[in-house]
Amino acid sequence: MRPIGRRNFLTSGLGWTLALSGMPVQRARADAGPIQFGPAQPFDFTALTQRAAKLAKHAYVAAKPRAPKVVDTINFDQGQKIKFRPEYTLWRDGPRRFPVRFFHLDKFVALPVRISAIADGAAREILYSPRFFDYDRTGLQSKLPVDLGFSGFRVMAGKDSATDWLAFQGASYFRSSGAENQYGASARGIAVDTALSTKEEFPRFVEFWLDEPPDGDPRITIYALLDGPSLTGAYRFDARKGRGATIDVRAELFMRNDITRLGIAPLTSMYWYGQNAQCHPDWRPQIHDSDGLALSTGAGEHVWRPLIDPPSVLTNSFFDDNPKGFGLMQRDRAFADYQDDGAFYNRRPGIWVEPAAGWGAGAVQLIEIPTNDEIHDNVVAYWLPKRPIKAGDRLPLAYRLYWQDEEPHPPTDLARVVATRIGRGGVPGKPEPTDKDARKFVIDFMGGPLAAMKARYDLKPTVVVSRGTVDNSYVIKVVGTSLWRAFFDVHFTGKDPLDLRCVLRLGGKPLTETWIYEYLPPT
Repeated sequence: MRPIGRRNFLTSGLGWTLALSGMPVQRARADAGPIQFGPAQPFDFTALTQRAAKLAKHAYVAAKPRAPKVVDTINFDQGQKIKFRPEYTLWRDGPRRFPVRFFHLDKFVALPVRISAIADGAAREILYSPRFFDYDRTGLQSKLPVDLGFSGFRVMAGKDSATDWLAFQGASYFRSSGAENQYGASARGIAVDTALSTKEEFPRFVEFWLDEPPDGDPRITIYALLDGPSLTGAYRFDARKGRGATIDVRAELFMRNDITRLGIAPLTSMYWYGQNAQCHPDWRPQIHDSDGLALSTGAGEHVWRPLIDPPSVLTNSFFDDNPKGFGLMQRDRAFADYQDDGAFYNRRPGIWVEPAAGWGAGAVQLIEIPTNDEIHDNVVAYWLPKRPIKAGDRLPLAYRLYWQDEEPHPPTDLARVVATRIGRGGVPGKPEPTDKDARKFVIDFMGGPLAAMKARYDLKPTVVVSRGTVDNSYVIKVVGTSLWRAFFDVHFTGKDPLDLRCVLRLGGKPLTETWIYEYLPPT
């Protein structure tokens, strides 16, 4: 797998050909502005599931992009000039709370999708027209077909809002702007064979149906048909906007082929460097959309694994039975952590996955890909079932996604990790140790039972390492703060990775979540 370009929203995948010519046209409803619609068709999730099941019985047919020579010229700068005309907004008028606008095709998202609106139990396709877009003297309008199609859509934050809070565009990617109106990490419908020696598949949402209750409930329901070389799927997303956003995902998947690595509820993010970096390639203190993987295991353990930018693709599996949840989170939330008033990394939401029912045995798999810039998404996390995925299988899924600053159900009886730092071993101010490979690890904890605890000196970090020895371990309360800081040195030889685990205990009872880390000695 290679890092995915981010500036035009995460775009990889396969195709679907629109066929709009000759379709009868029905004038839009009064609350839909000048949009034109196709004829009404019955629609419900059961019918969509049956369609996905039927599609899986046939060989996959990849679509070809429309007007590829012209669309390929629409790079980032050209795409920025193409503006959607607000008068063509779906549900611009009427009782519905969240109007919808549409994305134009470009070189990064070159394959169109069908989009329909649901009303009174029937679906009507939204018919593309070049009138929907202002091309700003680019000359592109005269070069593109009149039935080009959309690349996706975005859900606006309100009737009079110029900002959106939810977007679907590119393969099976979607994302929400969270509580602070700033996009960051993304979710996907499914991941297939990520980070294997074979080529990764990117199944696409090839068709969408949009529904919104007119009764003032702050949610929108989105149905989607997934199609790819190895599987098909019917999806329902119930997205609610509040302080952040939640999306309830229900899916029925149908396998065309055996799948080696099926990633359920995949999350995708960017991590370049943070507090744990031993050198900074940029002047800003940190650059990342997420700084760690959080796990709530079926056995009740809460784990924090800081992210890294590895020298080569790195895959870690955290085995579990019926996990309570996992997520890629952004814990450093102060502007001073980043000093970036353009990207606003401090405002970017974390994403937490909460299964609606038991997922059985498997692993949360974390994949980290080397990067040398912030424009690539290079971190992936998902649930990997233990059982084999075979051709002909049907797999139902149900889970909730939380897009917010904090995990939705943090343990109140445990302090959490808020910083990880690494330096040379030994004692500051004393001669440099002869053991040049010794590394010092410093972990800051905050909250939980430590919040009200006065300074004491009988706490020791419980540290386990996969190889080497540990010494100089101790814990202090940082003067004038509520931070508790754990120190320890690890002595090792060789260049193989080190797996580390640390927790603070008192009387045998954990005071903190479990810190897990993979240290890669410099080559």
